[in-house]
Amino acid sequence: MKRVGVIGGGQLAWMMADAAQKLGVELVIQTPNENDPAVSIAQEIVFAPVDEASATEILAQKCDIITFENEFVNLQALSVLAQQGVCFRPRLEALAPLLDKYHQRCYLSDLGLPVPQFFALDQTENLKSKIEYLGFPVVLKSRRHGYDGQGTFIITDFATLEQKLSYETTTKTLNQSLFLLEEFVPFERELAIIAARSVEGEIVTYPVVETQQEQQVCRRVIAPAEITPNQVAEIHAIAHTLLNSLEVVGILGIELFLSTDGKILVNEIAPRTHNSGHFSLDACETSQFEQHLRAVCGLPLGKAALQCAGAVMVNLLGYENSHSDYHSQRQQIAEIPQAHVHWYGKTESRPGRKLGHVTVLLDNQNRESAYPIAHRIESIWYPR
Repeated sequence: MKRVGVIGGGQLAWMMADAAQKLGVELVIQTPNENDPAVSIAQEIVFAPVDEASATEILAQKCDIITFENEFVNLQALSVLAQQGVCFRPRLEALAPLLDKYHQRCYLSDLGLPVPQFFALDQTENLKSKIEYLGFPVVLKSRRHGYDGQGTFIITDFATLEQKLSYETTTKTLNQSLFLLEEFVPFERELAIIAARSVEGEIVTYPVVETQQEQQVCRRVIAPAEITPNQVAEIHAIAHTLLNSLEVVGILGIELFLSTDGKILVNEIAPRTHNSGHFSLDACETSQFEQHLRAVCGLPLGKAALQCAGAVMVNLLGYENSHSDYHSQRQQIAEIPQAHVHWYGKTESRPGRKLGHVTVLLDNQNRESAYPIAHRIESIWYPR
């Protein structure tokens, strides 16, 4: 496999560049905008929306296999190409249960994996009794196209729920069947694991990490997570079950809750490289981006162990509308010992947008030692 087509041209595709060069692979990108990060690293580009299957047909003619940088695709239209012999990795059947969050919840539940209680919001007559069963607060989620907190709302009472549904359905001409409701999990912390599966079915897992979100957007990742060996084993087992059941080829990002009573619950699955695995670029022998390319190209998987005692990754999020490249802030952050700054080259900043990230390698596994470093990065990055 010498040419890999990637649907999506954001930072996840951009971060595949070094790995592609190392493995002797060329990347061909399908993306709508000439300012998208991966445009600068692609061998060839098909400029089109990611869900435009006619453009993916052109992409297929330029490469050996096609993989995904995001999940905003039209599976029905792509399945026509798959029937014509286009090779997708992961295969479309592996994506099918995951793209709609309600279908994803049902799939996980059917596998016997622990998930929060949930139901589809497609009929309002039983709504009050269902809500009473879950109890407030509840989490309202868009079933498709939600990421970085978009389409996720924590609702504290029935009036707010009705108001939110009315607003969402009128302003976006959506209907209520595009939402699901689930119980709010009082968690002690949020966790994640990146796992990869090869064409032959070999599975490699990365260290379980702690993720810290603010307003449903990931702010920090601490690797490894300070949890018990039993909890680590349980999360590894969940990853193996999922990868084998879906017969995934490539990377899966699995987000989890550690509840206040010590239970592990699966939150969400991303069938692609994931923000919680960015630390692997600097802290692991094989980054998640190289691992994904290895898997989809049919190469042996690499080792995923940490090459340092620990690491902390901090996202550099937009906090204003501007066109700045924040050069002086990045320079100051780069001076922190063992800091690695990754800047995505986006030309436009807006609040909450991921503009880059920083990984700092740690000399110990103490979770508390990561906090002062994260605070230092954030105090340089965000205006007081």
